[in-house]
Amino acid sequence: MFFFLFTQTIMTTEKIDNVSVTTQANVYFDGKCVSHGITLADGSKKSVGVILPATLTFKTGAPETMECVAGSCEYKLAGAEGWLKSSTGEKFSVPGHSSFDIRVMDSYHYICHFA
Repeated sequence: MFFFLFTQTIMTTEKIDNVSVTTQANVYFDGKCVSHGITLADGSKKSVGVILPATLTFKTGAPETMECVAGSCEYKLAGAEGWLKSSTGEKFSVPGHSSFDIRVMDSYHYICHFA
């Protein structure tokens, strides 16, 4: 008998070069979520932050892609019935003018990519 072991390489953004950082933190939900806005050389905007243990609901203006750079979370998009898991190296997308619930047990470090 032969057994094959497959490993999955998880790619995580470790560094973002050539950015302008907003030094004033965005603090939401009594400090459960803290982020900083960044602007890339091409003018695109992102935020980098951390969500501490909590269950929170976020509303979106523009479409967003949440990239997990450390930790994990469970999320539920507006209208969805079940929770889905997102871990280091994984992303999930949220439509604009919508919302999502996020449940964090330890800490969830992220980059939010705005469309």
